[in-house]
Amino acid sequence: MNFNGNLGATWLGNKKCQFLVWAPRSEKVEVHVIAPQERLIPMQPDEKGYHHALADGLAPGCLYFYKLDAGKERPDPASRFQPYGVHGPSQIIDLSFDWKDKSWTGVELQDYVIYELHVGTFTPESTFDAVIPHLVELRSLGVTAVEIMPVAQFPGCRNWGYDGVFPYATQNSYGGPAGLQRLVNACHHEGLAVVLDVVYNHLGPEGNYLRDFGHYFTDRYCTPWGEALNFDGPFSDEVRRFFLENAEFWVSQLHLDALRIDAVHAILDHSPKLFLEELAATVHNAAEQTNRHIYVIAESHLNDARLISSPEKCGYGLDAVWNDDFHHSLQVLLKGDRQGYYEDFGKVQQLAKAYKEGFVYSGEYAPFWKRRRGTPSSHLPSRRFVVFSQNHDQVGNRMLGERLSKLVPFDSLKLAAACVLLSPCIPLLFMGEEYAETAPFYYFISHSEPELVEAVRRGRQDEFASFRWQGTPPDPQDEATFQAVILNHMLREQGNHKILLEFYRELLRLRRELPALRTLNKEHLEVISKEEEKIMLARRWNNKNEVLALFNFNNQEQRISSPFSNGRWEKFVDSAEQKWSGTGSDLPETVNQPPNPMLSLSPLSMALYSK
Repeated sequence: MNFNGNLGATWLGNKKCQFLVWAPRSEKVEVHVIAPQERLIPMQPDEKGYHHALADGLAPGCLYFYKLDAGKERPDPASRFQPYGVHGPSQIIDLSFDWKDKSWTGVELQDYVIYELHVGTFTPESTFDAVIPHLVELRSLGVTAVEIMPVAQFPGCRNWGYDGVFPYATQNSYGGPAGLQRLVNACHHEGLAVVLDVVYNHLGPEGNYLRDFGHYFTDRYCTPWGEALNFDGPFSDEVRRFFLENAEFWVSQLHLDALRIDAVHAILDHSPKLFLEELAATVHNAAEQTNRHIYVIAESHLNDARLISSPEKCGYGLDAVWNDDFHHSLQVLLKGDRQGYYEDFGKVQQLAKAYKEGFVYSGEYAPFWKRRRGTPSSHLPSRRFVVFSQNHDQVGNRMLGERLSKLVPFDSLKLAAACVLLSPCIPLLFMGEEYAETAPFYYFISHSEPELVEAVRRGRQDEFASFRWQGTPPDPQDEATFQAVILNHMLREQGNHKILLEFYRELLRLRRELPALRTLNKEHLEVISKEEEKIMLARRWNNKNEVLALFNFNNQEQRISSPFSNGRWEKFVDSAEQKWSGTGSDLPETVNQPPNPMLSLSPLSMALYSK
């Protein structure tokens, strides 16, 4: 017997609810409704270990557990809402919503400007609803997509989100699924796509009850965060279904526009058809069914071009990948810090390669990894690479969670912004960077098990060993650690914070309005690096529009021969000018070629000219 329908509790209306759970470890499964009226509902099994029930007399708000073999009771693995946390009962909910985005088709990938935020720290209220008043400001800044760090139910109310244990259940303290629906609806009203960070490589340690139901995990592999999920062993078809259906749930029922898949290098799978391939196909099929642009974006440190290559070219068919090489190249040029994995970087030509090709390491030997790393990516469109100067990982995984605003001078913040926003790739901003937020971004948790809390503390210390940082990281369990990272949006109205915000706004306006910047095209791109001078020149063109960006990473003034081609060039942005709180610039407002003058580039500065 095969049961149709979605996993979990599906409210059908008319006091009817359908339950479907995969529990091959149990011969007998019952739905134990505990409120508002207690009752036991028997479930019918099938040969694959699914258990099904169609029950009358239920309504949204009913609380339930699954009773396994008349013994232990557990929340629903596919629970849509955990109002009392990871150890409490699941709740039947009605997901119907008065969507106002019927005509919404999404944002094309090449137009993405991503703003990554953590719901819990973006505002003092720590809710989805509290994000909504900020959407107009993000849109006016030039953002086109809001990326939300994971919201699957995690223990307590403080967590980065990567300890989620109920992949379908939206975090209760953030406002649950109804709150997320309101936020997505509001984003679409403002013309903003919504990207959701999902974790398909592991589940968190507390409240992780999936093993009581079925063969969700495997001991064939392990991840840095715990047991690996079973994507290629016996019973893996049903595990795949659980996560594929989860992806479809987010994009179809919650109207998400893209999924960012966390650490795909930890999704260990040797199947003939990989889970990632099926995931991309599932999401793209949902896009076709709904006539919307919906994407799958990967995070991976492997520099594997197959992730973002088409299935016709033996790729996995994902749409884009975070490019850590770009970040690392830029960071070392700005800070000079070469500890840990930064030891593989430090040359201007590496950032130039990230501009031109994508991956910096495309098969070369990487000293930190002590092996060759990566595959060539020059053949792939630049819109398949997401680039950034900061993100939650690169800030939060520093021992003291310092943002770039605490590590480099103001001139370097402007230089970093220009490198990201004038690149031919998809830019990502980490919440608050646009106005030089000063609050750190520490790692934080709110586990209830003392042994687990101590294990997390030790793990954080061990993680920093290769960086040789001095000191002790803030206690991740302490609520004060969490309170310290909440953004102070009022800074955007003050001094250099306000100037940097306007600098970001201007760069994003130019990226949007100048054809040479708006079109993401490697074929219409030339990048020159001058290693000794620490200068990079990037020329981009589209039809009659041509731009030239000059980047000086040297803390001394540099004189170079004019790189301009024939014609009249106009300066659009110069970060050294006093209007941007610079010390002044000697660059001319216009350049007519020929003749061929020398140019003086101010220390730690950038300028953009257009012909």
